[in-house]
Amino acid sequence: MTARPDHLTFDITGMTCASCSARIEKVLGRQPGVAEAHVNLALERADIEGVGLDSAKLAEAISRAGFSAVLRRNDFAAHRDADEAQAAARRGDERQTLLRLIISAVLTLPIVIGMLPMMTGMGEAWIAPVWQAILATGVMVVSGSRFWREAAGALRGGSANMAVLVSLGTGVAYLWSLWVMINGWSDPHSGHGETIASHLHFEAAAVVLTLIMLGKYLEARAKSGAAGALRALGRLQPDTADLKTLSGSVRTVPVERLAVGDVIIIRPGMRVAADGVIRNGSSSLDEAMVTGESMPVSRGPGDPVTTGTTNTDGVLEVEVTAAGADTRLARMTRLVEEAQTGHAPVQKLVDRISAVFVPVILVIALLTFAGWMLAGADFESAMVSAVAVLVIACPCALGLATPTALVAGTGAAAKAGILIRDIETLERATDITLVAFDKTGTLTMGTPDVAGVYPVGDTTPSELVALAGSVETGSEHPLGRAILSYADQHGIIVSPAAQIRAVPGRGLEGMNGTLKVQVGSERYLTEAGINTKGADATGARAQTGTLAWVAAGDQLAGIIRLADQIRPEAGPALADLSAQGLASVMLTGDNEATARAIAAEAGVTDVRAGLLPGEKLDIIRGLMKTTGGHVAFVGDGLNDAPALAAANLGIAMATGADAAREAAAITLMRPDLRLVPAALDVAARTRRTIQQNLGWAFVYNLVGIPLAAFGILPPVFAGAAMAFSSVSVVTNSALMARWKPGFARD
Repeated sequence: MTARPDHLTFDITGMTCASCSARIEKVLGRQPGVAEAHVNLALERADIEGVGLDSAKLAEAISRAGFSAVLRRNDFAAHRDADEAQAAARRGDERQTLLRLIISAVLTLPIVIGMLPMMTGMGEAWIAPVWQAILATGVMVVSGSRFWREAAGALRGGSANMAVLVSLGTGVAYLWSLWVMINGWSDPHSGHGETIASHLHFEAAAVVLTLIMLGKYLEARAKSGAAGALRALGRLQPDTADLKTLSGSVRTVPVERLAVGDVIIIRPGMRVAADGVIRNGSSSLDEAMVTGESMPVSRGPGDPVTTGTTNTDGVLEVEVTAAGADTRLARMTRLVEEAQTGHAPVQKLVDRISAVFVPVILVIALLTFAGWMLAGADFESAMVSAVAVLVIACPCALGLATPTALVAGTGAAAKAGILIRDIETLERATDITLVAFDKTGTLTMGTPDVAGVYPVGDTTPSELVALAGSVETGSEHPLGRAILSYADQHGIIVSPAAQIRAVPGRGLEGMNGTLKVQVGSERYLTEAGINTKGADATGARAQTGTLAWVAAGDQLAGIIRLADQIRPEAGPALADLSAQGLASVMLTGDNEATARAIAAEAGVTDVRAGLLPGEKLDIIRGLMKTTGGHVAFVGDGLNDAPALAAANLGIAMATGADAAREAAAITLMRPDLRLVPAALDVAARTRRTIQQNLGWAFVYNLVGIPLAAFGILPPVFAGAAMAFSSVSVVTNSALMARWKPGFARD
């Protein structure tokens, strides 16, 4: 018997760049029982898969590597609390970074102003060396100490990170300047007539640290915004619920105490604490944060409610059907977490580079120094170029490129009601060339409505509906509910019939007063001796849909046509797909005539009708062969699960069957088909953002490091470029957090 795999999640503190996350992954990968470890720099988390995992030993291994780790409990409330605690810690770090930045900037500004004449070649420095040293020392203590501490932790763990590069670069420039000032203090001019100030680089050390601190502050703010969607989901579930006891009293209890079958009271302004069904009361619920639906939705007895939605007006009495980790909100949050912590295929290359990045940069800096010395340059010139190499190299941009884009993109999609299962889904979604749709419940509403009333003889339309409804009051069949709903909407009074009896495979019959009423198929009425030829003049036979034949006494009263109505968003959604250059096909088990009528209304030209579930699967496989494996399938029913799993990209409606959602890679939280092209759009934009980030990070280092090594880029400008690289990558990702579906932007 195979042991059940374990999954552990740790919150990690102390990471500064991709080298840190790569180091932790390497350390965890060597621990007993660990099969796979993913460390997300943007979320500051480690997700570990394996068998027989020991959380204490894993935390100890992370600690030895120079970082701190806190284990997350594996339940919804714990994850929510951990996210909030992490957000609070980030806000604290952000405030501390801002304070360091302000102090450093105040101390650095006089040095820059004082050195301006010398830097521009317009004269002597306005600030004495001793004041440069004092101010620069303040910057080193305030901002440099942060990097020294991080560097020391990394070196103790046997690795090197960005903090090591910053500490070395600024430390060398500062110590060199201090040495020159002390040793040359008695001689204000060098032998070449140059002032001591021209050999000081206090301003380089101070400016570089200030600029990097600015980059860290902006990076922290952007990262916090990009990860906001996941925290927002966690905050949707309230901490308490009003529980109705068996005696009828109401008391407030923690949501963790709720169980299936409990009854809770949802008052106006309150959030729903658990998934359930309304027993009493009617209201409108704001479901925007859960499903992306912008307008409040009316709910009444028998309707489902979802955790995290907000009751806007009436008082609701709700019977709990799912609580805690089993709620729709909890499942949604888990899906978003899994997508955000995944590794893109391209990230494997980044991880390999990050693992050796800092050691390679240290070697390049040493070679730069040696090269300048061998070329006949003095020690100072060689040192300055080596410092510039140390300062400009930035593994942060590489490490943040993928995770920040993923966090922002999947978070924005979740806000719109699109749940993306994992990073591989994003990759596949960008390659789709054909989208196949199930008909019933996907392109159509999935429930029949009365599409036409065709009375015969002296019967009026209202009388026909009232007759049919009288016997349908005893039925739970969808067609019967549709007739009764139609009667209610049109103010038609329906009196329940007596002696209602179902005729298997045929229909229903009952007594409306002294009149026998029969409702069912034409065959049922014909077998009962009813003449149905009177319906020929109505034209009902030529229409699509299901025909309910109604007889009163021994005469045909008329026909009620029922049809599954097309979703109002179907046409615009397919038009959007066509505009993106994607082909569409409809697959259905319905008859050819009905299928083609729906297809014509939706704008689909390729129709495959009369299909069994197995035949749908065969068609999907065939389409994948002809398109090279670039097929998406959109469905909602239990019978759609095989096709959803087989397609290159499965997209399921959250309102559909559980099996369909489990088989799909993307889940649409509300039955709005416009989310299908929106899902493909957000996937493409997220992938494009990742590519832009990685392209910028690679090009930046490939161009910047040689410029620094050849002395073209001094340390001050190198520091500015380093700060800008990380900020630009994170800011570009943060822009994804503002993404909305095209129809929501119109």
